[in-house]
This record gives sequence, structure tokens and C-alpha cells, in this order.
Amino acid sequence: MEAIILAGGKAERLGDAAEGRPKSLVPIGGKPLVGYQVARLAAAGVERVIVSCMAGQGELFVKELEGFGAEVVAAEEPERLGRGGGIRFAARERGESGPVLALNGDELLDVDFAALRNHHEQGGGAATITVARPPSPFGLVDLGDGDVVTGFREAGRVPYWVNAGVYVFGEEALERLPERGDHETTLFPELVAEGRLRAFRHEGLWLTVNTPKDLRRAEERIAADPQWLAPSTV
Repeated sequence: MEAIILAGGKAERLGDAAEGRPKSLVPIGGKPLVGYQVARLAAAGVERVIVSCMAGQGELFVKELEGFGAEVVAAEEPERLGRGGGIRFAARERGESGPVLALNGDELLDVDFAALRNHHEQGGGAATITVARPPSPFGLVDLGDGDVVTGFREAGRVPYWVNAGVYVFGEEALERLPERGDHETTLFPELVAEGRLRAFRHEGLWLTVNTPKDLRRAEERIAADPQWLAPSTV
């Protein structure tokens, strides 16, 4: 199976922490952020990863991601195509037909890609989205009689499922992706109306790296257990 990684982010909100690099190549624990994804994909049996990136950055991505266990091919977008358009454009670089994994390149996650693939194949949908319940950003305040504060608690995870941005697209879904724009506002509503969009529940880590605070959290996660996310191929 092949995979497509969207890696066109400019890292504008990371500021100086990005050191002028594309967001997906910002180092975490001494390795490029997207390298952890490539390693996990390779461990799940993915042999070829297509990186959708900005024009002129393809060579850099191929060089930086060498040795992470999978062949890396760059698909340089001639202009901003949006996420759906980026996946469609990158899909032209596939070496084989069949379902393809697609995900964002600016995240630390431990999605079971092999289980996701099997879930898609068994479900019979045109596409499958990974859903997660992220940690709540707010703590809980316990109140007693007369509105006396009696304590504070961590809120845990939010009580609803959200789109985690990790997908499997079948051939038909790939053909129906927009040339430009977002698949979440074009293709997905169509598939929902047809009853052909399935979900895969993920209970593990899902951390998007957008800000210096997110970067610190990612560094802390890797430092606490350098091998938790990285198979032996890294």
C-alpha cells in the first residue's frame, strides 16, 4: 500500500522555532517531524510514501526522509491546491492502484495504520476517516453549596469524536477529489449522503504541531520515551 502525506505547511506560527524549514521538517527529538510518520507507515507495510509539498521543496523532503524505511517521492504542487486538491495531485505519483492512506505531515500520532487499512477494506466504504476524542483544553471546577469551589480536576477527553485527518481513499474516492479545495467540504458530504463514508476510532495520541507550545509538548513526549513512536527503522 502507498501513502500520501500533505506537507505544504509554512510553519508561520512556529516562528523562529522552525529555523526556516517547512513545518513537517521541523526537528523533534533530533528527527524531522514527518519522519516519525514515515517510519510508522513503513512498519505497517507501506513501501512508498508520496509527499505533497510546495514547489522547489521536493529534493529537500526526499533527502531529509531518506532511511526511514520507505521510498519517498515528492509531488511539488505548482500552486496552492488545498488539501483535497493536494491529495488528488499527489495521487498521480502512485506506482499502483488500490486504496491509499493520506494524512497531514505536521502531527505526532500513533494511529494503527495496518488496522485502519483492514477496517477500510472490510467496511466497504468509498473512504474511511480516522476519528479521535482529543484531550479537553479546559479543567473542571467542582462546586458545592453556595457556589463554593471544592476542587479542580482534569477534564480528560472531549465527549465527542472529531476528524483526526488520517484517511484511506479508495479508487473512486480519489477520482472524485476536487482539483482545488478541501475534500471535507466537497467529497465527504457527498459520501455521507450516499452512506459510503466509514470511520475508524483512534484512542491514542494525536498531537498537531502548530505553535511553539505544541512543539515543546512534542519534544517532551519524545524525550520521555524516544522509542514509543519510532520503530527500529528510525
